[in-house]
Parts: sequence; structure tokens; C-alpha cells
Amino acid sequence: MLVLAGIAVIALGFLLRFNPLLVVAASAAVTGLAAGLDPLAILAAFGKAFNSARYISVIWVILPLIGLLERYGLQARARALIERFGQATAGRLLMVYLLFRQLSAALGLTTIAGPAVTVRPLLAPMTEALAERQTGELDEAEREHIRALAAATDNVGLFFGEDIFLAIGSILLMKGLLEQYGIRLEPFQLSLWAIPSAIAAFLIHGARLWWLDRRLARKRAA
Repeated sequence: MLVLAGIAVIALGFLLRFNPLLVVAASAAVTGLAAGLDPLAILAAFGKAFNSARYISVIWVILPLIGLLERYGLQARARALIERFGQATAGRLLMVYLLFRQLSAALGLTTIAGPAVTVRPLLAPMTEALAERQTGELDEAEREHIRALAAATDNVGLFFGEDIFLAIGSILLMKGLLEQYGIRLEPFQLSLWAIPSAIAAFLIHGARLWWLDRRLARKRAA
């Protein structure tokens, strides 16, 4: 049961609002040590995952890069840059990012953005800066809500955009599952019918972002 200590580390780390990547890495190390692995064996397990699944390497490339960029003021620079655009609002910025995320995912480019790569260091600070310009100082609840919307925008764009790409794993999974029940569909048919879902997701989440701008405008007027 000691190997479950990694779950406690994740829960505690998120509760204390430590860096998510650091929390996940610490959880993996605690789990390995609880399982009786020495540090070299834990490192070897990460190496094995790197060789069997190349996308794991993205985390280890991005982690030091994002850390250095944030240390030297990446978020402050992003906030200063977005404040120069006079007509930009928090909702409009997230709408543009939602469209970009859906289109790039539809082309199979699912790893060019994400929570660690884009949302935390760039999108969330830029959205907060625009929201502050729209309504003045934000309280903690509003700030957390805007950050959550930025993360949700990334998730919605990726989730409903990637199924349009023919060679994505979810399309192949659905094809294999349907064939077990005697339903034969080509990947092109599945990806084609993912387009209406992606459009509906854009409209629904876009309405939430439009409502964000309306709510900020009402607060400023009050």
C-alpha cells in the first residue's frame, strides 16, 4: 500500500499550489522509492518510458525551458505585450486561441501547445492582464476563474479538434470498438462527423467567453 503514497503527494502538492510539474515528478519519485526502487532504477524507468513513448520527452525538454523563461519574466513580458492591443479583450483572446487550438489539433499538431507549454506561461497571464484592463483590479476568485477558463479553452479546443485528424488514436479506438459489434466505418467517416461536434463546441464555449466579456463590462460600469 505504500506505493499509493504518490497519490497523497499529488493531492498535497496541488492543495498547497506548488508547481504542477514539480508535484508530478516528486510523486513519481515517491512512488518508486515506496516500491523499493533505488534512484537509478527510477531514472531508468523514466528512460524506458522515453524510449517506448517519444512524447514523454516533451515534458523534460519543456520543464527547464519554461522554468528559465518564467524566471526571467516571461509572464510579465506577455502581460505587457497584450496590453498594447487596444481592441483586445479577455474573451476575444481566448476565442482566438480556441480557434487556433482546434485547427492545429485537426491537422494532427496536438503537442504544439498545452497547459505547461502555453496556458500557464503565456495564455493565462495575458488573459488576466486584459481582464484587469477591462474591469480594474481582480479579486482572487475572479483571477482563478479566468485561469480556469484559459485551461478549459485549451482542453476544449484539443478534445474536439483532434478527432478531425484521421490518424489520431481516438479515431482508431472508435473504429476498432465499432468493428467488434459488426459496424464497419472508415476513419474518414468518423473524422467527418467530428466536424459538427467541433463547431458546436466552439459555439458553446465561445458563448461562455463572450459572457465573460459581458460580465467584466458590467462590473466596470458598476
